[in-house]
Amino acid sequence: MATNSIDVNSIVSQLMQVESRPITQLQAKEAKYLAKISAYNAVKGSLTSFQTALNTLNSPSTFSSLTAAASDSSVLSATASSVAAPGNYAITVNKLAQAQTLASAGQASTTASIGGGAATKVTFEFGSITGGTLTNGVYAGAGFAPDATKPPLSLTIDSSNNSLQGMRDAINKANVGVTASLVNDGAPGTPYRLMLTSSATGEQRSLKISTDGADPAVSALLSHDPAGTQGFSQTVAAQNATLSINGLAISSATNSVSDAIAGVTLNLSKAGGATTNLAVSNNSAAVTTAIQGMVKAYNEANNVIKTMTGYNATTKTGGVLLGDSTIQSIQSKMRATFASALGGAGDSALTNITQVGISFQKDGTLVVDNAKLQKALTEHFDDFAGLFASAGKTSDSLVNFIGSSNKTAPGSYAVEVSTLASRGKASGATLPSALAGSAAPALDIDASNDKLSVNVDGLGAVAVSLTPGSYTDAAALGAKVEADINAALAAAGQAGSVKVTENGGKLTIASAAAGGSIGIAEDGGTPGNTGAASLLGAPAALSDIVAGVNDQLTISISGTTANVTLPPGSYTGSALAGKLQSAINGTPAFITAGMSVSVESEAGSLSVISTRYGLASAVNISGGSAFNNLFSGSATSTIGADVAGTINGKPATGSGQFLNAAMGDPSEGIRLQVVGGSTGPRGTINFSQGYAHMLSDTLSSVLGGEGPLASNTNAANKSIEGLKKQAARMTEQLTLTEKRYRAQFTALDQLVSRLSQTSDFLAQQLANLPTMNG
Repeated sequence: MATNSIDVNSIVSQLMQVESRPITQLQAKEAKYLAKISAYNAVKGSLTSFQTALNTLNSPSTFSSLTAAASDSSVLSATASSVAAPGNYAITVNKLAQAQTLASAGQASTTASIGGGAATKVTFEFGSITGGTLTNGVYAGAGFAPDATKPPLSLTIDSSNNSLQGMRDAINKANVGVTASLVNDGAPGTPYRLMLTSSATGEQRSLKISTDGADPAVSALLSHDPAGTQGFSQTVAAQNATLSINGLAISSATNSVSDAIAGVTLNLSKAGGATTNLAVSNNSAAVTTAIQGMVKAYNEANNVIKTMTGYNATTKTGGVLLGDSTIQSIQSKMRATFASALGGAGDSALTNITQVGISFQKDGTLVVDNAKLQKALTEHFDDFAGLFASAGKTSDSLVNFIGSSNKTAPGSYAVEVSTLASRGKASGATLPSALAGSAAPALDIDASNDKLSVNVDGLGAVAVSLTPGSYTDAAALGAKVEADINAALAAAGQAGSVKVTENGGKLTIASAAAGGSIGIAEDGGTPGNTGAASLLGAPAALSDIVAGVNDQLTISISGTTANVTLPPGSYTGSALAGKLQSAINGTPAFITAGMSVSVESEAGSLSVISTRYGLASAVNISGGSAFNNLFSGSATSTIGADVAGTINGKPATGSGQFLNAAMGDPSEGIRLQVVGGSTGPRGTINFSQGYAHMLSDTLSSVLGGEGPLASNTNAANKSIEGLKKQAARMTEQLTLTEKRYRAQFTALDQLVSRLSQTSDFLAQQLANLPTMNG
């Protein structure tokens, strides 16, 4: 007979399905929480994109950028910075700036030695060529005026580099401001030429090359003096760019002109004399793009929120976040912000978004009326920054709004200045009262030495033309010089006068006033003229810097002290000031400390002025070999001052030129820069928090780690974590339950099996009973 058994696996499996229903319910709850988290993340992502779009409109730079467009881009291009002003300019480019190029005499070989190899010092000097005529690349009757701002540089040619190739390589390696190259012009026998091109453009970058004459062949090849013997021929003349802007003539050493129109850089590319129109205008296109980007991002965020929180009547299903108060609150705040009018806008023409063409549609999305937007941009561009960004608008052009804080309340605040910021400076004594000649003067006055620049009693330099002629002695010359100078001073309307005396054949020129001063420089407006040297035997005092003699100054700028080395040379007052400024600002210690100065030459004295403002700004000059020469051994130092004043009637904190509003006042956080003007009332600062600023602040609180989205997401994650723990406990209990069921039904199965075997045995016995009875 077949053995009966129980299907334990089937029975236990069915029982466990019933037992595991609570876990299935937990998993369903977990899936709902996961869907919520996914929905929160989708909302967060869309709001983050919206905030990114808002940040563009919340940046004042979006509204301060300008564009510069030329009607003929082949003539010039231009860029405009935030300090530029809109305007239209008629520009005519007559000449482009050029770098001078010189060609040497032809040589038979590029590698053959030139000369005997004796060491020859070659000095390169830059300056401008004046007068004369140019024929076949050679000047006749010209003068050469050195550029005092660029000292001469030298190199040595000897047996190691006295071929054309060697000279080319030595010049390029020495970085003397010249690029050397070799050219084959195909001339029979001597086709190879050394070409020299100035590294910079402009008429001040013409070359003069001097040699010490140690090797005659090298000197003959390389010496070049536009006012004398010329070893090179000029193939391209050094030239300034010349142009006119609205009829005003402009000259520039380079083709990048950045100081003609404030905030605008012109890049010249073609000359020809045709007029090109340049339009500098507000960058309305950038603002339009930013507004359209904001509207698009808002609509995308609104669509995500609508999908997650809405109810679909067709499918009769609700979004994952249907009824979520957090999301509804966020949406309500954004709509309410857009619908409100701005506070603190002062006299702004724009106080709500509808004025610039932005409005809500019936479905809750935003739309831009582009025609209305462009009209607002044309008529009220200056008010757009205040409509969208956190912005301040001052009524005084010399008071600049720098920034605010999250504590600043919208409003209009009065500004008053009691002290203007100033810079620390050190000023030297005035020029000496008399200049004594070091040699007998030249008795012949002609066109080469008839010009002077004279500054008497610190009243300003006056150009003097000496009367040409041949004088019998120094006394006769001195009398004429005195008359010529005093006549020039009178013609210039100056009260000062000079007295010229002669002693031992030498002249002394002195101020006629007790305690007066005098300074004399070369040229008097004619570069290259040697009037001062002819009269006194040397250029004007205070202007000669000699290496190792009077080229050192010890200077301290705002606590940083360094020794400054001045380049040697003979300078006019303004040139000396420029060279001293470059030397100070180029000193490594000051560069590292972020310190710099400006140097001015005024009324016969030099002033070194820190570029920083405020009490921390100070300049001290304490010594050095040039101290007596440039500052008469005494430099008066003046410490700078911080700006002081009030904002909204409350004392503000000054630091340099910056004025910070008082803490606890509604104006707290406002930072202004007072760049000039006078003391007293300085108008108002109107501060407004625009739509982009307010919405971005709202979203920052929503999207932050402590915000509602993060709290809801964290709560959902904690619920999921709790469900997982509960499910884990249930799973553990189900394992035990299943084990118990299997044990019970296995035992039952075994019992049934034994009962079945007993039944079979009894059945067999019963079946055999008739046989036994027979």
